[in-house]
Amino acid sequence: MNEPIPVTRAVDHGTAKLMPDLDRPRAWLLTVDGAPQSYVDLDDPGHLEFEYARRLAHVLDGTGGPGAPLDALHLGGGALTLPRYLAATRPGSRQQVIEADGGLLELVAERLPLPPGGAGITVRRADARAALEAAPQASADVIVADVFGGSRVPAHLTSVAYARAAARVLRPGGVYAANLADSAPFTFLRSQLATFRAVFAHLCLIAEPAVLRGRRFGNAVLVASQGELPVGVLARRTAADAFPARVEHGAALDRFTGDAVPVRDEDAVPSPEPPGGAFSVG
Repeated sequence: MNEPIPVTRAVDHGTAKLMPDLDRPRAWLLTVDGAPQSYVDLDDPGHLEFEYARRLAHVLDGTGGPGAPLDALHLGGGALTLPRYLAATRPGSRQQVIEADGGLLELVAERLPLPPGGAGITVRRADARAALEAAPQASADVIVADVFGGSRVPAHLTSVAYARAAARVLRPGGVYAANLADSAPFTFLRSQLATFRAVFAHLCLIAEPAVLRGRRFGNAVLVASQGELPVGVLARRTAADAFPARVEHGAALDRFTGDAVPVRDEDAVPSPEPPGGAFSVG
């Protein structure tokens, strides 16, 4: 049997590489311009290598009834790690994936194909904000946003208008979860908390303690809903991960947010550029 070999291809927004994991026969790491984008094991979609993906999966696990199918909208596709996870853990889920990079979609479809029949996953090339604004009202149980232009969250996905669009698409009690990245003094992250607090009744933030203490640049998962969030369950599950995280909510989250103000479209900026080597591999 031939060993899998790396694949390098120019896509719309940079150079994509698929690198095999030699310890897992059909597992691949996807990078774009050196920044890790996705890790997927085609034989075991429940295996999540990246910690931020595990935290997003904890949110998915806690949404709706245990094991019940979900209607999910994914903003940002990558290698479709979380759509594959949700299809495996909640069969019958209906999922739409929005990805702006058509070249990346072609690479993933060719090299990392979905199961026959698509497993309830529909993939479409479009801008995330435009697709969100065009989506039917109250059509999703969960929205997962993992959109990075290079290594930065695009500015038009950071405003109150964007948060309102997400709230419109969610059903009552539906959940929005976003992968963000920042470091002290957390100007961007605090602004996002203030922005989503202006629209949603309940928020929490999941991140490693070292990130929250400002010791390093890293990922943070923002979770928002008009209904109560399962913060206790999320806290227990994230604390048990290989790289434990903390769930900030309530008064502690208010203190973290401080005097940050909601972001208007005209004032929106991308998330900060990661410091050299923060996310790069190889």
